[in-house]
Amino acid sequence: MTTTRSNGSLYTHIENNIATIEFGHPASNSFPSELLSRLTKAFDQLSKDKSTHVIILKSEGDRAFCAGASFDELKSIQNLDQGKQFFMGFANVINAMRKCKKPIIGRIHGKTVGGGVGLAAACDYCMALEGASIKLSELTIGIGPFVIEPSVTRKIGLAAFESLTWDATQWKNAYWAKDRGLYAKVVETIAELDKEIQIFAEKLANYNPEATQRMKEINWQGTEHWEELLAQRANISGQLVLSEHTKKALSKFTK
Repeated sequence: MTTTRSNGSLYTHIENNIATIEFGHPASNSFPSELLSRLTKAFDQLSKDKSTHVIILKSEGDRAFCAGASFDELKSIQNLDQGKQFFMGFANVINAMRKCKKPIIGRIHGKTVGGGVGLAAACDYCMALEGASIKLSELTIGIGPFVIEPSVTRKIGLAAFESLTWDATQWKNAYWAKDRGLYAKVVETIAELDKEIQIFAEKLANYNPEATQRMKEINWQGTEHWEELLAQRANISGQLVLSEHTKKALSKFTK
């Protein structure tokens, strides 16, 4: 069952020290500002929740995991403040995931574009279906993957990031993503994916929470400047989305 709400949906469920965040949007699980804000708050709250030892991030349906930014909202941006504020939504989510005290497991069940790739990269561990191809298509609409670049490059390296960015129309398959470290495991069926994630989450939930928190802090060392860096990147995207080139490209993509 997928949501029909224009601002999307987000639900959090906690059981046996495992929290599951599930987001959805009728446009291929893309993100308007409100949904990005809700996701940021969910990570912040779960980070402080003592009953949560591990978090699973998933999306609705059986098609796309995440189509990135909401095209409708991108088209509606009228000035730099609005543009920067929109892209700060992705910056805030990535920083919330980075600072979250709990390990985050990504359940990537389908194709993932743009900001969705940034979210997958900000997870501490991802499992994916064979059909979970990825693409950074931002250059095709006149912007670029500026905000998510630090997250993606940290996970897969600069060469792989460049390959995705410059070849902006090309899908890379799940095994390409696994070979470069975005996915830890790729499986063939949804049933297998859910089983593997549940087993792994239960293992993490039984580890010493202080140890997993300290491990995560070490893994994210060197990213403390991202608060400022991602804000700067959001400003670049906010400027470019106002260009005539981008407005024309968005109108073609959304016809």
